[in-house]
Amino acid sequence: MLSPSDLAHFLRERGLRAELLTLPMETPTVEAAAEAVGTSSEKIVKSVLFMVDDRPVLAITSGSRRIDRRRIAKSFGVGRKRVRLADENQVQTATGYPVGAVPPFGHPEPLLTIIDPGLLVHDVVYAGGGASDHLIRVETVEILRVTQGEVLELIDRSV
Repeated sequence: MLSPSDLAHFLRERGLRAELLTLPMETPTVEAAAEAVGTSSEKIVKSVLFMVDDRPVLAITSGSRRIDRRRIAKSFGVGRKRVRLADENQVQTATGYPVGAVPPFGHPEPLLTIIDPGLLVHDVVYAGGGASDHLIRVETVEILRVTQGEVLELIDRSV
């Protein structure tokens, strides 16, 4: 499994405008992460791995918003039941990191990534740092550039 030091190496190696933060406590929820760094939950990145059939797809959004998997299914031209949350083992295999600490990049192999446009309204956000007591402070343009993610509406904003 990868660690925050592996992520720090990735950031340095690519010269990313990002900073790895070691926190004095674990941040198991979006709310806890927001409180730990003194920001709103909308500036906390969720990197959620889905399986579209057998293909891992990383969905990135902000805050405590719920990702609408019907939107992912439509984008891939499949039925909603063919899009499911990856299990813990699939997350660790695809990303190298544990559930709840997945960064948007720095995985063993680049992942097909989709990014909700609501995240991109923020200049700087905080994302998983490879462990429950680490976050990265990163510019959203860097997430978009490094992941080469497709911008796709992932949230049903009508609710």
